[in-house]
Amino acid sequence: MRACVDIGGTKVAVSLSTDSASPPIGRRSEPTAKTGPNDALAVQILRLIDEACDAQGIDRGAVDRVGVSSCGPFELRDGMVELASPNICGGIAGPARGLPNTWPTALMEAPLRQRFAHVRVENDAVAALEAERRWGALQGSDHCAYVTWSTGVGVGLCVDGHVLRGKNGNAGHAGHSFVSDDDNHALCGCGNVGDVEALAAGNGIARRFGAPAEDLFAAAVRGEAQALATTDALCRVMGRMLYNLVATLDLERISLGGSVFWNNRDFLLPRLQAQIDGKLVAVTRGTLLVPAGLGQTVGDYGAMALLD
Repeated sequence: MRACVDIGGTKVAVSLSTDSASPPIGRRSEPTAKTGPNDALAVQILRLIDEACDAQGIDRGAVDRVGVSSCGPFELRDGMVELASPNICGGIAGPARGLPNTWPTALMEAPLRQRFAHVRVENDAVAALEAERRWGALQGSDHCAYVTWSTGVGVGLCVDGHVLRGKNGNAGHAGHSFVSDDDNHALCGCGNVGDVEALAAGNGIARRFGAPAEDLFAAAVRGEAQALATTDALCRVMGRMLYNLVATLDLERISLGGSVFWNNRDFLLPRLQAQIDGKLVAVTRGTLLVPAGLGQTVGDYGAMALLD
């Protein structure tokens, strides 16, 4: 029996799986633990795995493999992954970011390895990329990316059929690339001011404009002029990041997910595609943005893809 763990800046979800041919079962989800000692999130995951087993009538000891799909970036300590996520660890950017802890990192792999025989931790966008290439909208593509537009902004990259990971598993953190020197509430949890995530991620939108992304986009759909102008500005930020990925890596397809995008995908997708089309056409011609084929289950399937 395998446990599939999906960690985001807003929520953590756990489900169980017998094999990759069967859908996950027993899903449990809670707000991501951000208070107490820096092993609080690992303790939360262990408890949720036990609760999922109990709810399904499965012996807790039957779980011996755990795949963790988590927002990053990561740090390696004694070869074990710790999370250095700007949306979880308040010790990175300091009190101005408003997180209720002073963690520089959150323990993850080491506590899980004390109990489980096999543990694999990957960036959530990399895990989602693997799932989308196996079961979703990126099947058959060797030059592609998965991008999540959610509480944060994350990217998984594949070039020439090879998934890119980097020295600490942090390849693809394009959400922390600089796009502006705007200091109007544009402090990212990583400490940057004016990166993509600070300007356009779900938490950045709420801080900058005093309203959740869902409300802003709903007003834009209704045709409210200010909301439309703000939405177009956000799509320029995200769209330019996507264009930069295409121009740098010569991608043919990008799959998009995450709550900010997914809940407004019909409205946002053509605006994002417009930031790519017609620019450096030798590189961008035919490059397509598509909604994640696995939809809102991409996180669960991402964690499951790590266990094969």
